[in-house]
Amino acid sequence: MADKLQTQEDIKRLDLVYDTQCPACDFYCKLVRVRDSAGALNLIDARENPEIMQEITARGWDIDEGMALRVGDQLYYGSDAIHALSLLGTRAGIFNKLNYWIFESSKRAHLLYPILRSCRGLLLKILRRTRINNLQVEGRNRF
Repeated sequence: MADKLQTQEDIKRLDLVYDTQCPACDFYCKLVRVRDSAGALNLIDARENPEIMQEITARGWDIDEGMALRVGDQLYYGSDAIHALSLLGTRAGIFNKLNYWIFESSKRAHLLYPILRSCRGLLLKILRRTRINNLQVEGRNRF
């Protein structure tokens, strides 16, 4: 991830792409707040296959393995996305303070994200949800 996030002038949009059928992801994304100076956070359902999914797929990023965050023209994926989101986030409220404290460290985000991703996979398996499978890998429709 880049050492510095883009400046306020560079930020044109904040798009958070994630799986709304994952209750944990949906809970997190609906609670996280960004500073007013960062702009408005647009939540995008990856299952609706929006235009941004074409860019994510072209980069070879598996949306089933990580969320994506677009900040201006820059895209972040997985642990980099959650780290960037924490830096753009408010410190208001217990959830956002905790989110900042946990993920403001890039190292901590890289260590914890795979654990969270595994928990997500287990949860979706229990709920019998299908994968988004944006990379069209054969035989990967279920968790």
